[in-house]
This record gives sequence, C-alpha cells and structure tokens, in this order.
Amino acid sequence: MVLRRVRLVLLVITLVVLENTVFRHLRIFDAIPALCLIATVAIAYEEGPQTGALFGFVSGLATDMLLSATPAGLSGLSFALTGYLLGVLQGGVIREVKGISPLLALVGGLIGGTIFLVVGGIIGVDGFFTLAQARIVIVAAVYDAAIAPLVFAFARWANHDPDRDRGWR
Repeated sequence: MVLRRVRLVLLVITLVVLENTVFRHLRIFDAIPALCLIATVAIAYEEGPQTGALFGFVSGLATDMLLSATPAGLSGLSFALTGYLLGVLQGGVIREVKGISPLLALVGGLIGGTIFLVVGGIIGVDGFFTLAQARIVIVAAVYDAAIAPLVFAFARWANHDPDRDRGWR
C-alpha cells in the first residue's frame, strides 16, 4: 500500500514536470495535453469515483502550483469532478475492451476542459468564454486521446497494488 502511494506521487510529479517542460514545446494549435487529467481518467476507470476524484484533486492542485496564470484550485476542481464523473461511468463500461483509453481520454479532456473554462469564467478569469478557448479544449482533448495509451500504461503501473492481487487487502 505504501509503495503504491509512493508510485502515485511519483506519477503526479513526473506528469506535471513533463507537461510543463517537454509538452510546452510540443503545442498543437496552442494546446498541450493535460497529462494529469489523463492519469485521473485512468485511475477513475480502474478504481471508481472516490479514488478518481481524490487523485484528480491532488494532481490538479499539483498542476495549479506550476500554472500561475490560473487561480489555485481550478484544475484541482475540474480534475476531481472529471475523475468522479468518469469513475461513476466505469461500472457501465465493458472492462475488457482493448484500446478504450483514447476514447476515455477524449471524453475526460472535453469534460475537464469544459469544467475548467466554465468555472474559470464564472469566477471572473478574463478570456475564458471565447471561441479560441473552446478550440483549445477540443484540440487538447484530441491530443489527450493520442497520448492516452502511454499515460494509461504509466498510471496502471503506478496504481498496481500487489497486496490487493493476493487478497491481503
């Protein structure tokens, strides 16, 4: 259990650093993928709504710490709500479908990005209710879908708990 938590913390740190260094230079139409949001979707898909929301909140706050242009907690809120919503849906999805990660990441990116823009606009962040921002959310969601298999694999590794597999819960 402790090793799993350490791996999840390392997952968040690694994804935040990659997003804010490497992917800042790999923009597509001014959009970058939300790596921690993709990981939130992966965790929510595997573990359900409560774990998805908790992981989303923590990884969103970590993302907010490096994005000084947005209010602290905005990503945390949008990631938590996305993790919860997709975690609720995970019970109704066929579990053995190969290649579902891009679809989940696309849906998660659209949901998370929309929540981010709507809440940001409501609290008064300038420029959040524009067509340009909506385009960025759509492009970022497609970008999320493209790299989802890699992030899902990394998140699955970090979330793996050998004790649970042996029934030692």
